Amino acid sequence: MIRRPILAIFTVLLLALYADASAVARRDPVEGAWLGTCGTDKEKIDVGFEFYRDAAGKLRVKLTEPILNTFGFENPDEVRREGNRVVVENLFVDLKLEGDTLVGHYPGPRSPATLHRVAALPTEAPVPDLPTGPAPRWQTRLGGEAYAAPVVADGIVYIGTTAGAFDAVDAKDGKIAWAFAVGSPIFGAAAVEGDAVFFASDNGNLYKLDRASGKERWHASIGGGAIARVMPHPAAGDWDWQAARPLVADGVVYIGAADGGFVAIDAATGTRKWRFASGAKIRAGAAIDGDRVVFGSADHFVYSLDRATGAERWRFDTGADVDATPVIHDGRVLIGNRGYGLHSIASDSGQLAWKLFFWGSWVESTPVVRDGVIYIGASDLRRVSAIDPADGRVLWRTDVYGWTWGTPLVTDDRIYAGAAGGTPYAFRHVAGFSTLDRKTGKLLTRWPFPDAGGFQWGIAGSPAAAGDAVIVATIAGSLYAFAMQ
Repeated sequence: MIRRPILAIFTVLLLALYADASAVARRDPVEGAWLGTCGTDKEKIDVGFEFYRDAAGKLRVKLTEPILNTFGFENPDEVRREGNRVVVENLFVDLKLEGDTLVGHYPGPRSPATLHRVAALPTEAPVPDLPTGPAPRWQTRLGGEAYAAPVVADGIVYIGTTAGAFDAVDAKDGKIAWAFAVGSPIFGAAAVEGDAVFFASDNGNLYKLDRASGKERWHASIGGGAIARVMPHPAAGDWDWQAARPLVADGVVYIGAADGGFVAIDAATGTRKWRFASGAKIRAGAAIDGDRVVFGSADHFVYSLDRATGAERWRFDTGADVDATPVIHDGRVLIGNRGYGLHSIASDSGQLAWKLFFWGSWVESTPVVRDGVIYIGASDLRRVSAIDPADGRVLWRTDVYGWTWGTPLVTDDRIYAGAAGGTPYAFRHVAGFSTLDRKTGKLLTRWPFPDAGGFQWGIAGSPAAAGDAVIVATIAGSLYAFAMQ
């Protein structure tokens, strides 16, 4: 005869075993860690998923995408299961479970993906301890913040700041040659033509100054002076810190404005020749393509206009805000957008030749083409990339550990890139000035800029060459000169 206490214990054990067996039976075979590759003939990347049940028993997923510096991102949406299908709608992921393999598509767009079970997924590595390279030759503090890229001509650096001053600085020693007070923030780079320098301010004016003295020759209204900016902030997503650089060609200045207008102005007199209305603000420069001028707008379109009249020749819808300057190369318009892509568009027809996906990163860097290779920075991707212009195939990508919004400076055997840092933010971004091997993309040196205490710090604009030196401007408002290596 079994005594009651023993019978009770036996019953509890049976119930526990039954509960465990039921839990095992309910376990979804997709649960656990998966790692594999996705992509196209342009580029293949690693991607990982960890499927798990939350406290409410709902199937969830954590995403690991090393190229986007994402490790264990907890996706808020529930994973949908339909037979052997595994669908994560907000990530545009559609996979099928076939034994110990997941196959299907991943954004790229719709890049073929194959993943296998693994014991653990990759984790974020620390920023490597690299040589810093030579210390800066000089530093010059400017008023306000400097988001604009410096421009160098004949040994003089030209740059404006958010304090509303435009400065001319000697590239040899950093001494300020002259300063011109505008009284309104300057976010865009300048253009030098002959004995004059041109730049635009947030008051809606384009200025022409004498290069030698800094005296104003004329200013002309381009519009958009009443348009407010949303500066980078941890709680804001639509950052607006860029501005159009004037383009001077054949005696005409071409420039876009915050009100969506794109204007042609006589460089000698400041008289407007024509105006074209796009559908949203224009925050980047333009490019000359024969008898046409090409630019992008926040209305998602790239426009090609007749230079003489401003008449539209064609427009191309990129699907997202365009705030990068186009580059014309071999009959193509190369331009990025906030829709995660670099586009190659036929310059005569506006037809898309190819698009390279940047895996969830905005493409605000303006590319540069040298010896048949595209070099370009990125936003959240943190990479400097080398790309084949014929088909968009990636030759290499190198992590420089921060936002690389500017255009890399490319020399015969080196690439110089500035990066901005920011915190708090979803991904790790730290600021620095980096030197890369041009052929392989190997990161050779990195000069770190320490956290300055604000949301962002480091370099927002492009480096500029000044003889045997590289000039960079920091968001904090300083110019630095580094020796070329």
